[in-house]
Amino acid sequence: MKHRLLNRLQDRLQYRLMAALAAFTLGVSGLFGLFAMAFVYTVEDRFLERLLEKEAVAQRLHLAQHGRFGATGADFIELHPRADTLPAGLQALLAEEPRRREAPGLDGRHYHLLPLGPDGSAPWLVAEVSQQLIVRPMRQELLGWLAGWGLVMVVLSLALARWLARRTSAPLEKLARQVTLAAPERLPLRLAQGTHDDEVGAVASAFDALLDRTRDFIHREQAFTRDASHELRTPLAVLRMGIEGLQRDARLPPALQQQLLPLHAATRLMEQTVHTLLLLAREADSASGSGAAAEPVPVLPLVEDWVLAHADWLDTRQLQLDLQLSRADTLWLPSPVLQLALSSLLGNALAHGRAGGTVQVALNAGDVCIRNPGDPLPAGAGERFVKGEASSGFGLGLAIVRRLLERHGSRLVLVHEQGCTEARIVNPGRPARAAELKVP
Repeated sequence: MKHRLLNRLQDRLQYRLMAALAAFTLGVSGLFGLFAMAFVYTVEDRFLERLLEKEAVAQRLHLAQHGRFGATGADFIELHPRADTLPAGLQALLAEEPRRREAPGLDGRHYHLLPLGPDGSAPWLVAEVSQQLIVRPMRQELLGWLAGWGLVMVVLSLALARWLARRTSAPLEKLARQVTLAAPERLPLRLAQGTHDDEVGAVASAFDALLDRTRDFIHREQAFTRDASHELRTPLAVLRMGIEGLQRDARLPPALQQQLLPLHAATRLMEQTVHTLLLLAREADSASGSGAAAEPVPVLPLVEDWVLAHADWLDTRQLQLDLQLSRADTLWLPSPVLQLALSSLLGNALAHGRAGGTVQVALNAGDVCIRNPGDPLPAGAGERFVKGEASSGFGLGLAIVRRLLERHGSRLVLVHEQGCTEARIVNPGRPARAAELKVP
């Protein structure tokens, strides 16, 4: 796909340059062909006009010496003393255009006129030049010759444009190929090496600087993720194993055993949360961001784990929890992702729900809905650093949930109506039949 894109870009550049140069050559050839035709016609007309002017000088000299006009010096030039002796059509034409000096005639004849009288009056010297014309008989040949050479020049310009496009686009194509084929794990090095001190070289140098900064950033991100994974997972694992060891101790009183249950559930939730956040910090690939999980995940057990871990908080907030879920209700999301989303949304509902109210958790049309009484949401709720006035956090909780769900093909919808806030996890994955689930 990337190779096809590069070839397409290269072809576009070459074709555009070739089309531009070919159009310019065609325009120049047409313009100079027009000038050439105008030139040969002008030269021919000036030659015939000179013949008439030379004949006019001879006639005026003969008139001065003999008192009358003499015979013309050329058989195609005639002297017409009156308008009625002019060839057919010329009399009417001169009546309309007295200054006309060239006119077509009947049967393919062509005339050049020169008046001998004052102010363009009679007599007239009229030259019928159809047999003396040089350009008109060879006009088609001349146009064909001009068109042929124009076509040759267009072909030469296309060849020149192709050579110039390849020479110009070669370093740009090399740069585009290196950048297009780059990946975070294999960023190109020294793009500016081998380039000239031109625009492409400047772009390559700028890319080198940007890629150096990107490479440093990737290394820092990888080091942070690796260190955070070790520093967070290890103490949580030690804490969980310690709690499990205490739970297995038969000497521990039952009351203390009961108090360890929410601690164990909270520790397990923290481990899943850390794991999910570390996954979110890494770059998404096509596999992880494609959408639904491999198998449906039951919603009710995850909610029950969260309730068990936060039972004391529910009592403190004086909130009732209405779970309208069944064991067959599922979502097509990875279990850690769904666990983190539910934990964040339920915690948000408890933190901002009015005391004495009811937090409702239900599955409507395949979407998980968490509804609690509360104040209206701030504008842009769910975006980074957007939080309500009563919030003590940084406005990142809902933003993380939104990003996490979008990474896995779902989305978060927040609405406020009739004094209640509703958070909806919209999951486009196909619903699962109850028979397919392995519910503990």
